[in-house]
Amino acid sequence: MKILYFIPARGGSKGLPGKNIKELGGKPLIAHSIEAALKAEHKGKVVVSTDDAQIAAIAKQFGAEVPALRPKNLAEDSTPTMDVLLHFLEAESKNNNTYDVVVLLQPTSPLRSKEDIDNAFMAFEKNNAAAVVSVCECDHHPLWANELPENLSMKGFLKKEVAGKNRQQLPKYYMLNGAIYLAKTDHILSQKNFLGDDTTAYVMPRERSVDIDSEADFVLAEYYISK
Repeated sequence: MKILYFIPARGGSKGLPGKNIKELGGKPLIAHSIEAALKAEHKGKVVVSTDDAQIAAIAKQFGAEVPALRPKNLAEDSTPTMDVLLHFLEAESKNNNTYDVVVLLQPTSPLRSKEDIDNAFMAFEKNNAAAVVSVCECDHHPLWANELPENLSMKGFLKKEVAGKNRQQLPKYYMLNGAIYLAKTDHILSQKNFLGDDTTAYVMPRERSVDIDSEADFVLAEYYISK
């Protein structure tokens, strides 16, 4: 298989400025994802897509390839990652570079290991899936959550079948953890989404599922790396 490991790393971040190159465990945040991709059993092209020259330089230092800097219209706060990926695949196609499988690795999930990538590929092949998306068990059970009206009344906040039960008595719920999105390229081009009827889940432990969006997330990731 021709595999593309795609790491999107925009320069601007309002929640945690400069987070993609902020040092975590002795190396820039983005380096953790690059190294995991390079160490994975399924070898492929490791590409970092960025609009930032400093991120580009660091990515190259750690062994990734960096195409031309991303245009501004694909580096806004509201730009969907899928648009960035499709733009890159289109540019590669024009240069006669095609891939069988795309693995999207967000740099904000630095605790995802090369073993996680390998296991995602195992799930992909075992289930003959079109795509694999990583998930983890929810930190807070969604059945204990609800909307609040303007008067903050909690009348009917919990459903009757949930009230009085502890976590162990409730069904397990899982959430996307943002660490691994793997799919056949044909699936991406046709569906423009990693999720679909032929997508299978790869379950990761919560301690490797930290998705860094704030200083608090960064501190938590530092704690797990130190352990």
